[in-house]
Amino acid sequence: MPVPFKKDPQEYNGRKLLAENVFDLLPEDDECFVYEDIFSQIDTSTLENKYSMAGQHAYHPRLITAILIYAYSQGIFSSRKIENRCKKDFSFMYISHLNCPNFRVLSDFRKNNWQFFKSCFVQSVAIAKSLGMVSLGHVSLDGSKFYANTSKYKAASYKRLNDNYEKLEHEIEELLKKADDSDRAEDRIYHNGTGYSIPDDIKIKKDRLARIKRVKKALEERHSKQKPKKQIKDSSQISYADTGAKLMKTRGNFEYCYNGQIGVDSKDQIIVSQHLSVNENDKNELKPALNQIKNNTGSLPSVMTLDKGYATPDNISELNVSGIDGYFAVGKGEKEKIPDSKSKIGSCLFSYDRAKDIFICPASRVLVYKSKNKRRIYRSRGDVCAGCTYLKCIAKRKRAAVMYLDDKALVLHSMAAKMKSESSKKIYAKRKVIVEPVFGQIKTGGFRRFSLRGHDKAGGEFSLVCAVSNFKKIVKRIKDSKNASLKEGIVEVMA
Repeated sequence: MPVPFKKDPQEYNGRKLLAENVFDLLPEDDECFVYEDIFSQIDTSTLENKYSMAGQHAYHPRLITAILIYAYSQGIFSSRKIENRCKKDFSFMYISHLNCPNFRVLSDFRKNNWQFFKSCFVQSVAIAKSLGMVSLGHVSLDGSKFYANTSKYKAASYKRLNDNYEKLEHEIEELLKKADDSDRAEDRIYHNGTGYSIPDDIKIKKDRLARIKRVKKALEERHSKQKPKKQIKDSSQISYADTGAKLMKTRGNFEYCYNGQIGVDSKDQIIVSQHLSVNENDKNELKPALNQIKNNTGSLPSVMTLDKGYATPDNISELNVSGIDGYFAVGKGEKEKIPDSKSKIGSCLFSYDRAKDIFICPASRVLVYKSKNKRRIYRSRGDVCAGCTYLKCIAKRKRAAVMYLDDKALVLHSMAAKMKSESSKKIYAKRKVIVEPVFGQIKTGGFRRFSLRGHDKAGGEFSLVCAVSNFKKIVKRIKDSKNASLKEGIVEVMA
């Protein structure tokens, strides 16, 4: 006896007599409806002014922006795949209003309007703030590497660029001479010389020469900005495909990357600042982040937590001057290393008491402030260091330890002393649940490599990625809140 499986509904092979909206087939709580409410309020006036009344009608920039944001939220970054989803996926059809832009339209829009995506990010922060999702009570800053749209196999060193440049110049000179000789010989025979085949070779080599010149100039300009006082090394490398990217160490290998920086608010993991850096380390990234937080939200956070990559005297002082309670991981690691008798005892292992302005060595000897000339001098009293079990110490004499510190070193020691308290450790521990999960969400969502090339365009795409992260949080908040009125909240902040 056959198993009584369910039958297909009559509508599967039949036709309906009355008209029906195709989007009624979507679940009532599908998130595409919430996204559409958000997209309808996005301000695209700066893009609309670029369009002309002449020629074929273009897709509204708000529509293309909506399609790209929704696609990125679904982990789809290829313009061809986005076009395909607009043809087959009901939720994409709803977002695109049953339009299906060609993949080149999507790709060109993303490439040519990278500046607008920065505005999209700012608008996402404003919407989140209007819905009470940004408190600025605690913001964590962090950076992560994202692959550039190039490969380390599409690169050349400064020496190789110079060698190829000289080689091509010589080859072009030889080809030009050969072309002239060929033309004169043909003129004697045919009285109408052309020399077409050789000039084609010249054109190809001239194009290669121009490309090498452009890449070489980009490498020199980048070096002059980052290391103006040092001569460029022959081993310095640059990518042909993306001259803005830089070799960075990631996952144990060196790849061409950009350093994506985000500042995340603790309340709902909303990104309140973002920028893309070409610096492998994070020591110069705090000030741009603070400026963005101020511009995007109108104020600065009360507390900030940052990892050891940001722990420089200038950055610590920057937070102090701004009135922000900062917490940095200082030293070689986040855990204090206990020295043994054979270890070298450097100044970083001396505890600093800010209230008493004294240092305490690992052997519990006290160094008190003595005087200040160019540097601050701390010295132990009497001969308390005589017979110390630590053999390798900073002591300049056999009986007394002496430390010479400048003001910047004292700032680091002050932060190290602050971070030893239990309250500071608890506050800093929150960083792991504020900013790090956001990078995890972005990368597990599929975004690990840029689609656009060049620092500016890649920066625009990173703004889009961060805006998408915020919109996903906003959509989740709206779906979870039964009485929330999204349109009222957005219209109020846009007014």
